[in-house]
Amino acid sequence: MSDRGRGFWIIVVCLALIVACAEIAGADDDFARLKLSRAGAGTPLPAFTLTTVDGKTIDFSQLRGKVLILNFWATWCGPCKEEMPALARLSRRFDPGDVAILTITTEHERTSLQQFMKQLDSTLPVLLDEQRDVSLAFMVRGLPTTIFVEKKGTIVARALGPRDWDGPDAIRFIERLLAEAP
Repeated sequence: MSDRGRGFWIIVVCLALIVACAEIAGADDDFARLKLSRAGAGTPLPAFTLTTVDGKTIDFSQLRGKVLILNFWATWCGPCKEEMPALARLSRRFDPGDVAILTITTEHERTSLQQFMKQLDSTLPVLLDEQRDVSLAFMVRGLPTTIFVEKKGTIVARALGPRDWDGPDAIRFIERLLAEAP
């Protein structure tokens, strides 16, 4: 191979490395901008089944292959009320076949939960964690807590406190999760 040919391939390899490093830095920037905590590498989504306020059963094993956003909240939580409209708008932005946004509460009063969501004009599913098993499995210590699960079924990040979930940083983060191979 000539020096010119070798030089060309060196440039190609260097450009590929620069692009790969930019992608990694971009993902790190998303974590920083959204103030997300990284989950331990390969932390699997715990297996569980919950019922919605409408009486439907959701088995989380059936959601594999989707990006999952699990939001733990309560009607008495001011910051939860603050971020719920952004989550509802975010749910309309992505195909439900690709991204599932589920809200999880330990409250028991179904009628008040339905009225609360209606006031917010939200159609997000509300799952009842009446025994608090799921909240304990995810180590929820404060509200709101939001957990991100990649398509492979592993937890990648968590956020404590409200965020602008339909803002450009959150959308870019979710798009990165969607772009990853299952």
